[in-house]
Amino acid sequence: MTGEVAVLGAGMHPWGKWGRSFVEYGAAAARAALADAGLEWRDVGSVVGADTVRGGYPGYVAGATFAKALGWQGARVASVYAACASGAQAVDAARAQILSGLADVVLVVGADAAPKGFFRPAGGDRPDDPDWLRFRVLGATNPTYFGLYARRRMAVHGDTVEDFAQVKVKNSAMGALNPYARYRKRVTAEEVAASAVVAEPLRLLDICATSDGGAALVLSSVEFARHRGVDRPVRIRAVSTVTPRYPNTVLDLPDIATDSAVAVEPHPDTFRASIAKAAYEEADLGPEDLSLAEAYDLSTALELQWYEDLGLCEEGEAAKLLREGATTLGGRIPVNASGGLASFGEAVPAQAIAQICELTWQLRQQAGERQVAGARAGITANQGLFGHGSAVVAVR
Repeated sequence: MTGEVAVLGAGMHPWGKWGRSFVEYGAAAARAALADAGLEWRDVGSVVGADTVRGGYPGYVAGATFAKALGWQGARVASVYAACASGAQAVDAARAQILSGLADVVLVVGADAAPKGFFRPAGGDRPDDPDWLRFRVLGATNPTYFGLYARRRMAVHGDTVEDFAQVKVKNSAMGALNPYARYRKRVTAEEVAASAVVAEPLRLLDICATSDGGAALVLSSVEFARHRGVDRPVRIRAVSTVTPRYPNTVLDLPDIATDSAVAVEPHPDTFRASIAKAAYEEADLGPEDLSLAEAYDLSTALELQWYEDLGLCEEGEAAKLLREGATTLGGRIPVNASGGLASFGEAVPAQAIAQICELTWQLRQQAGERQVAGARAGITANQGLFGHGSAVVAVR
């Protein structure tokens, strides 16, 4: 397909709490990706950095920061921020450069050094910032939101706290097999149930941590890859960065009317479902063609929601899919074979890139003990703040 680009290299810095600069993590991941690609830093024509708001000024110009760390060599540079979708947005920018002929080889890098505890809104007290408002006015920190979403699934679909715990059990078992994961210990359902309640009904082990880490990709045109002797490279076939869709927007209601005549039916697709739908349409694939998925498991309940939004099952059937073992290794459609954020924690600019690293290794049959047998196509999915969608489809 004309929109495809090749993944020549994938590299990561292990997740953890290392207490060092995000630049160190990103540079290490970049060097690993270049080594994996069999290329030198001087071969790179462009660098796209996924920004972090926690690294001071260098974090806001991550592309230039990583280029400097690797050594100035004249490469084109760009920096992208979209919160949790930053990595996918960076990949999208890199793809555009390759397809337009601006660069043959583009390095994409994301890294973070995250504080312990809540991610605070950037810039201090900001009454004009919706993130600040939900924290300070509503008291709706991220775990509160996750808990509300879990309660909704319990009320609407009959999910149970035991179902949520099984997501953690599944992901921890796969994360234990991943050398880049921060948490490499299997967790039992009893341990999840015994952990502290954070936002009812979710417990500490239902919610992902904040972490340090880095990830990088070396992307090129398919023609360049074949010229390098890579006849069957992993290819990125779609990158979805869509915004939500509404059928109508009523800006001014007459006299603040509550008349139902001005109401409209909601769009049939949720935001997350529309992210996946756009990716499938661009890739000319469907959920039935997938071998695996890497989904954004900020909480265990949210992973279940992604099953439905990715079309892996019908609405309300996510817990059933989990109970059947379909989403674990050996199942019909393993989800988060990497271990997911449950095993890594959030290093925000790096996580969407890390998901593509996992797809790359899986599609190359290089994932070791967590290998999904016969993997040929996979999708990633996450969601950034304020309408930033993110899904990537990779094939081989």
